Amino acid sequence: MSEATKLYEDKMNKTINNLNEEYITIRAGRANPHILDKIKVDYYGQPSPLQSVANISVPEARIIQIQPWEAGLIKAIEKEINMANLGVVPNNDGKSIRLVFPELTEERRKELSKDIKKKAEQAKIAIRNIRRDAVEHFKKQQKANEITEDDLKDLEDEIQKITDKFSDEIEKMTEDKTKEIMTV
Repeated sequence: MSEATKLYEDKMNKTINNLNEEYITIRAGRANPHILDKIKVDYYGQPSPLQSVANISVPEARIIQIQPWEAGLIKAIEKEINMANLGVVPNNDGKSIRLVFPELTEERRKELSKDIKKKAEQAKIAIRNIRRDAVEHFKKQQKANEITEDDLKDLEDEIQKITDKFSDEIEKMTEDKTKEIMTV
């Protein structure tokens, strides 16, 4: 791999990492604490990640338990969970919050599967846009006589191979996540 394509490969890698983070937050019938990753709670006027103001555990396969470090945060945490629209109602016992996840229905599994495919398509579009930017950059370099026509052709081939590699990776990730969701 050349230095010229390294920057674009790094950008594509970030897109893959982003997709992976998105997929982690999609639950597959089991309680996954990562579903709470994007929730922020007002902690002394500062929006703080839920993980930094509470202990999060999974005592059973379909239950997440949230125990705030300070009892006064219970209402704020409960409000943020409700606003996050996770599809689960928080149960507050005054000391902790329990999220009990119902079994996924066939209909919900299909909805999640569509959502997974949509996120994959967005990632593929991002990858293709990065490839387009790279090719435009290389063409400008060739026009400015910074690289030869042969170099341009080689760089275009190289960036296409990198694009194909990442597209295949997105396909594999999507297939794995869909299988995980559809497995009862």
